[in-house]
Amino acid sequence: MSYKTSLLKLAIKCAPIKIILWIANIKLKGIAELTVFSFDLDARTAHVQTQLFGEAEPIDVWVDGFGIMSNGQSHQFIIQQAKSNKPWLNNILAHIVGKAWKIPAIPQLAAQMELIAELLKLDHPEPQDN
Repeated sequence: MSYKTSLLKLAIKCAPIKIILWIANIKLKGIAELTVFSFDLDARTAHVQTQLFGEAEPIDVWVDGFGIMSNGQSHQFIIQQAKSNKPWLNNILAHIVGKAWKIPAIPQLAAQMELIAELLKLDHPEPQDN
């Protein structure tokens, strides 16, 4: 792991959850409120809870296993497992989980993409198609 990747990983671990929630809620203003956010980069897990305006119950999403597969010139993002407390969202997740999704190449962001790909590199990549 490169020095830059190690530094970025440390910054992610040290990011206060309250600041993440505050920034997300600024962006979601008028649509939803993010009420819970947990993210473990080492375990590759995430949990998000959001309350859509006008809805009685919050939506929970749990992700277990995610990362980027690279072959040198292209990158693909994969979510290995995900579930929700909403049946309709579980149906949507069933269509995207376990499939590799090509990340479009943007020349201006090539250096940053390499850093992110190194940070989120899968330990045991499973070749899949989208």
